Amino acid sequence: QVQLVESGGGLVQAGGSLRLSCATSGRTFSRFVMGWFRQAPGKEREFVAAITVSGGATRYASSVKGRFTISRENGKNSVYLQMNSLKPEDTAVYYCAADLQYGSSWSSGNGMDYWGKGTLVTVSS
Repeated sequence: QVQLVESGGGLVQAGGSLRLSCATSGRTFSRFVMGWFRQAPGKEREFVAAITVSGGATRYASSVKGRFTISRENGKNSVYLQMNSLKPEDTAVYYCAADLQYGSSWSSGNGMDYWGKGTLVTVSS
């Protein structure tokens, strides 16, 4: 069993930055592809970013590309999401996710092996 715990959410003004962290339990973190999804009020969950086991490859939603950066530290069992130039439309609950595969499930989030409980990011205009 793997537990994911997000932190770092909060209230920030448009144009500001936040860094989300996701700490995981267990000894198998380095086996998992890690990533982030978000869900805004009244909207469906959407993919934000993912990073491979080694950290050698990343994938981003077009809406965040160039503003957000995903990274991981396998020695600390953690994955991060650096969010810069935040916009009001980035307001959402951000969820950390883990999966053994780097496949099509990352597009929808369906079938992810593990989820965190989420952290709220609010961007004011």
